[in-house]
Amino acid sequence: MSAVIKGVAHTTASTPRPHIVYTFQLERDGKTEVVKKRFSEFVQLHHALGVKDIDLPPKRILVTSFIPSAWVDDALIAERKKGLKTFLNTLLANPAYKDQAALKEFLTPALRASPRQFDLEDALPSTLSRKAAQELAPVVAATTFIAAAYYPDWSADAFPPENLNYSKFDILFFAFAIPNSSSTLTWDSGSQAILKRLVSSAKASGAGTKIVLSVGGWGGSTYFHQACSSSANRSTFVSALSSAVSTYGLDGIDIDWEYPNNPGAGNPYGSADAANLLQLLTSLRSALGSSKIISAAVTDLPWLGSDGNPIKDMSAYAAQMSYANLMNYDIFGDWSPAPGPNAPLSDACGTSSQPNYSAQAAFTQWTAAKFPANKLLLGLPLYGYVLNSSKTVLTGSFVEPEEFSTSATVKVNPMRGANRRPVTVRPPIISEVKADATANLQSWWGQQIPFSSLVSSGALTKSSNGTYSGANGFTEGWDDCSDTPYLFNTSQKTVVSYDDTYSLADKAALAKSNGMAGCFTWSLDQDDGVTLQNVIRKALGK
Repeated sequence: MSAVIKGVAHTTASTPRPHIVYTFQLERDGKTEVVKKRFSEFVQLHHALGVKDIDLPPKRILVTSFIPSAWVDDALIAERKKGLKTFLNTLLANPAYKDQAALKEFLTPALRASPRQFDLEDALPSTLSRKAAQELAPVVAATTFIAAAYYPDWSADAFPPENLNYSKFDILFFAFAIPNSSSTLTWDSGSQAILKRLVSSAKASGAGTKIVLSVGGWGGSTYFHQACSSSANRSTFVSALSSAVSTYGLDGIDIDWEYPNNPGAGNPYGSADAANLLQLLTSLRSALGSSKIISAAVTDLPWLGSDGNPIKDMSAYAAQMSYANLMNYDIFGDWSPAPGPNAPLSDACGTSSQPNYSAQAAFTQWTAAKFPANKLLLGLPLYGYVLNSSKTVLTGSFVEPEEFSTSATVKVNPMRGANRRPVTVRPPIISEVKADATANLQSWWGQQIPFSSLVSSGALTKSSNGTYSGANGFTEGWDDCSDTPYLFNTSQKTVVSYDDTYSLADKAALAKSNGMAGCFTWSLDQDDGVTLQNVIRKALGK
């Protein structure tokens, strides 16, 4: 059979429920025929042929879990039309498939009528509510999770956009543009050119990576209060944001306001901040349309309402947002009385002085506030904190355990994860530290340290199985209360709290098991290549 698909269009049908029909122009033996099929019929053909080397456009109903705001008619349909046309033409050009009976039958309308039964993947997204979908069939948990990362503009020299492996990232949040006193945007020198390169490189990669502009940040949230404080300011700000999306060909906006009704880094704030932010998000959604991502970087607790307490019902915000990016990090650091976990998985021992700040607590608190689990992205830090301390345990602001003596034991290099078993050794004493140890992190005291710098300094060494352990005078310990690794060197009075392959995998697994949207990292430039990103992706089942 010599045939080729030349054109593709779509229409909608109302029986038995509103759905999409894809119309293909098939040129065969000098004649043009019209073939009309649903997406589900392509899935059936894919299975019937046993195709393993030719992909269909991805299923979307499982990803979106019936959230209409995440279903984009135009974008979804356009993606499928292009992908289905490519799929058919690839089959028709492949000797292994082009003459198979299943394909011939598929392309012969007279022999195969469109099925009358309703398949959820065929639904016209805007017509199918979550309630309606639940009435038609069981909701299936998401099978595709998002692995995202923040890409700071200052990382462009070491990590040029042209050199990134975009297949590792579903979303890249470009950081930052900054709100200014005019309720528009200020950019770092050269950052707009970097953003253009990032968008261009992502598109050229063919990986489907979405580029989202992150606005604000810890040091860039001064003017959010003003930008949201009045209808006129919000209108100006929304115009600036939507203009950036159209100018740079972006996939959305990430609002990183640190924080509404809270001073953050000493910023202006007020009791109406959260309410004004909701109006901003509503206007921004109207301006960008349903196809664009609107996310916000948030803490482990929902935003503070007018009463100064976390908002109990976030459903109105969720209706406008694609994701809330849970920044579950910087929980304990150099400001803490003793070394503590930067990003606790949970309060497993029940002893934390900040029980509301962990990955598990964040999930519980946001979902209790009616924010859908499948719109939550769990933040994972690719950095740690280096502290001036002689501790050999990680306690931070946790209740102090009995102090260790030189005859006590310390958990070191345990088998982590589901089969974790503690391994105990004598704690190192100064005389046992090798004199020729090359790693020294004292210049990092009181600072964040990228994971890659822990490796390049020699304090961490990579094993053949892809995991890491302490080296060159540094011993690795494990804190079961927070699921956190740490390094210590008593001779240098240095302790490092960080995240590694084990702890990141545990947090990603938590996100997956709880039906969250996935994970993001701060930030991709701090990885050891893409080792940590690969671990996160694997734990998400990607």
